[in-house]
Amino acid sequence: MLPVVLVGGLHADARRAAVDRLLAEVPGSVVLHHDLATAPAGTVMRTVRDATGVLDAGEAPLVNDCACCALREDLVPELRRLEAAGGTSLAVVELWDSVEPKAMAEVVTSGGLTVTGVVTAVDPALLLPYLGNGDDLAERGLAAAATDQRTVADTFARQLEYAPVLALLDSPEADDEDRELLAQLHPTARRVLIGHDDLAGAVRAGFDVEAAAAAQHPACALLPAEADAHGVATLVWHRRRPFHPERLYAALEDLTCAAARSRGRFWLADKPDTLLHWDAAGGALCVESAGPWLASLPDAAWEMVPPVRRAAAALDWHPEHGDCCQHLVFTSPGLDRDGLARLLESCLLTDAEYAAGRDAWKRLPPAFDTFLEV
Repeated sequence: MLPVVLVGGLHADARRAAVDRLLAEVPGSVVLHHDLATAPAGTVMRTVRDATGVLDAGEAPLVNDCACCALREDLVPELRRLEAAGGTSLAVVELWDSVEPKAMAEVVTSGGLTVTGVVTAVDPALLLPYLGNGDDLAERGLAAAATDQRTVADTFARQLEYAPVLALLDSPEADDEDRELLAQLHPTARRVLIGHDDLAGAVRAGFDVEAAAAAQHPACALLPAEADAHGVATLVWHRRRPFHPERLYAALEDLTCAAARSRGRFWLADKPDTLLHWDAAGGALCVESAGPWLASLPDAAWEMVPPVRRAAAALDWHPEHGDCCQHLVFTSPGLDRDGLARLLESCLLTDAEYAAGRDAWKRLPPAFDTFLEV
């Protein structure tokens, strides 16, 4: 079967350098790229090239006025065509700027093809500017659809944290703080320096789509650990007591702006059965329901829960609250860890509020209903 590697990232120069390196390292490799910048004209431009130049070019019509949908519809048939033609040793899919690798890895795999690697290309010198950029993708001409409401920061964060391999541009502007920030944001990633390390070997190591999705799910995400080096710190804040909804809501701006990146799961006293997802970058926060805590489910429902979720809950089980907890991680240069911890502690239920019990908690003002569109 034709092995497929996805290379993505908003850092276009780094992405192209990584793709060109793979073409140079792997004889018989080709690159498939869909340019979504032409979507306003009604089409998505497709090119196939190898180390010598462009082999084929064409266009795919928009689907439901959505460039990313056109990409989804066209990608697998084009890969199948390359596979049937023979002679291709590796298909490198260069994703357009704002396309996220998770969705495309799942599309390719569901099409019966084999993804052997997913790479996000990064210029370390641009890491903090992109994580701090709260602009909408549409403002930058990078939206994948008319309804795309993502920001530069949250898109880049997901691109970065999903890929098991990070291809790094050898940027002279990058310093120790940049490299440390990258290491703390994604400590389990294999970091490969473009032009110096074996990128081809890294992308052929294999890729598990289901495991990658589980690693991003808020209930069992592989979050960074405590760290402090080169002016960059990561605070891991873990508590069992629920948040008071009004006090947490009042502190959201300070909490969101306290770090370049924060994420995790949390629970509110007025919604004690709901696992909530915290996802912040670029000064903007997204809070979403991620379904029920396992502790709130009847025993019969546990069989329908993925094993990785049950295992994660078992490792963190509390005799009274089960898997309900606060598990938030904040990473940033210049992080005020003590001040941040104090602010978070002040948002928890007091001893008296906690002792009042769940029935009283549920009567607290529902400050997050607007966030959750309840």
